[in-house]
Amino acid sequence: MQTAHSSYSHRSIDTLGVLALQWFYQFFNLGIIMSNDSNHTDNGYTPPKVWTWNPGNGGEWASINRPTAGARHEQKLPKGEHPFQLYSLATPNGQKVTIMLEELLALGHNQAEYDAHLIKIGDGDQFGSDFVDINPNSKIPAILDYSDGLAEKPQRIFESGAILLYLSEKFDALLPKEHSTRTEAMSWLFWQMGSAPYIGGGFGHFYSYAPYPMEYPIDRFTMEAKRQLDVLDKHLANNEYMAGKEYSIADIAIWPWYGNLVLGNAYDAVEFLEAASYKNLLRWAKQIESREAVQRGRVVNRTWGEDHEQLHERHSAADIDQKLKDN
Repeated sequence: MQTAHSSYSHRSIDTLGVLALQWFYQFFNLGIIMSNDSNHTDNGYTPPKVWTWNPGNGGEWASINRPTAGARHEQKLPKGEHPFQLYSLATPNGQKVTIMLEELLALGHNQAEYDAHLIKIGDGDQFGSDFVDINPNSKIPAILDYSDGLAEKPQRIFESGAILLYLSEKFDALLPKEHSTRTEAMSWLFWQMGSAPYIGGGFGHFYSYAPYPMEYPIDRFTMEAKRQLDVLDKHLANNEYMAGKEYSIADIAIWPWYGNLVLGNAYDAVEFLEAASYKNLLRWAKQIESREAVQRGRVVNRTWGEDHEQLHERHSAADIDQKLKDN
């Protein structure tokens, strides 16, 4: 069995790690995690009739994971001067939104200017009162739109897919006009939203974040990860982008998860997954990665990696210009 490892610098700052650890402890408590022994013997666990929360069970995230929702403390969020106020972290879901905003700005939509404020999920910022008011689910990214007469009562948008769709409709951009092509883009957008948890919370955790390598879950989620990569590879054999010839929010949603994975920017699993065999997917991943807006958006709210890869907060285009210049 190959030793699990990770290319992310520290799991405590990465939403993938949070989601993955949540999955692990749920599985562990339910007795689904098998012994690493090939015999896969029963561990003797029997679920009680009514589950009760054990606050001490949760590893390094024991102080964060709870079976309840809502604000845990009072915390005011900062507000900048731009129409959009983003509260996020540069995980794949966070990258979707910053890439989208940078693409809109590149297209000349100046009303898409934004302030990107850092949410430190390891510190529990997502459970602060102001953040929960924006996203009752306490997950990044979340955004407020103060534009077009919304200054007194800004529009909240949470869930990365919903944010992409909201921005594309607001600016009439990055979503095909023709009905059939638009429907194709929407199908792939929602495919990503439903499929990625198996990559982050399934494969990513057990291959890179689990306390030790476990054959059953690694085999289970690697099979699903490779199936999804094959879905994309086969589709991209006959399509330049996810919706055909037109770059869209479907590409923006999928690239941070699957592009980063096959390019070696997540989980250090290129060899393990035989990423080079997905030639069409790799072609697409490199094509998307080369876009200037992608290069700009991917560094925003990033707090790990090399210094030139990190831009904790973004309040003007000059912030990114300087960071990329330093590279």
